[in-house]
Amino acid sequence: MTRTARTISLAAHARRPIRWFSTASLALIALCAQIAHAAITVTDDTGATVTLAAPAQRVISLAPHVTELLYAAGGGPKMVGAVSYSDYPPEAKQLPRVGDNKSLDLERIVALKPDLIVVWRHGNAQRQLERLRELHVPLFFSEPRRLDDIAVSLTKLGRLLGTSASADAAAAAYRDDIARLRAQYANRPAVSVFYQVWDRPLMTLNGEHMISDVITLCGGRNVFADLQPLVPTVSTEAVLAANPQAIVTAAPGATRPDTTLPQLDTWRAWPGLAAVANHNLFAIDGDLINRPAPRIAQGARQLCDDLELARSRTRQPAP
Repeated sequence: MTRTARTISLAAHARRPIRWFSTASLALIALCAQIAHAAITVTDDTGATVTLAAPAQRVISLAPHVTELLYAAGGGPKMVGAVSYSDYPPEAKQLPRVGDNKSLDLERIVALKPDLIVVWRHGNAQRQLERLRELHVPLFFSEPRRLDDIAVSLTKLGRLLGTSASADAAAAAYRDDIARLRAQYANRPAVSVFYQVWDRPLMTLNGEHMISDVITLCGGRNVFADLQPLVPTVSTEAVLAANPQAIVTAAPGATRPDTTLPQLDTWRAWPGLAAVANHNLFAIDGDLINRPAPRIAQGARQLCDDLELARSRTRQPAP
């Protein structure tokens, strides 16, 4: 072999690793780009970033409203566990139970091997939330505060589940339901409302709670909107002083106006109270009004109907 040929051969051999390295690098870069593209990132209701490398396949719900949101977002087939009272849709009753909002079965949660846990921010005990974090499973904290937040929650959960088509359709249908109610009651005369959460002690909700948003949607006015905290305790005297035109509470089952529920019946001891004088004591199905999930649109419809009835019954002051 001539000196020139040997030089050319050595140069060619030296170039081979460089060519291989170049090809491998390009492949690695392409793979990293694909992984980055596949990663799913959303912001939960605490403002924290939740990132999944791929759509969740094994999901646990830690609140009944979360279970409803996940099913509505198309995640039913991916649910592997839920807390007590997760009873809607009906198939949710068959999910393995992992405790309730007061006590979680952490061993059961681990055994179910979730790749996403959706948590109720203020409903689950803080001590157990810290232990959940130690599992290093992605947590999405759910706590919609306004009616419009429910649609946003559906779209975010749809992205995490890889079911955006179903989730976006559910969000659009929900937005339409709320928009119709908002348009229907936008210009109706205001009705002052006391929403009774509990009777012993007497508790209500302030203006930051979603139920207060529902009251506003229906043309009502929450008489204790300015109180703190979110669920304040009030006195009977404060309710009498506010003299609401309607008193509303939640109860199992369908709406029953002028109900004889004990927690409402006690107000009949004050016949001069506007809500009592005009027979405006109402009970709303608790599952429809208390859970920040798509069915709250049905609860809102019931409340709007009740407040419209209150308008027709309220005695107008003499001229």
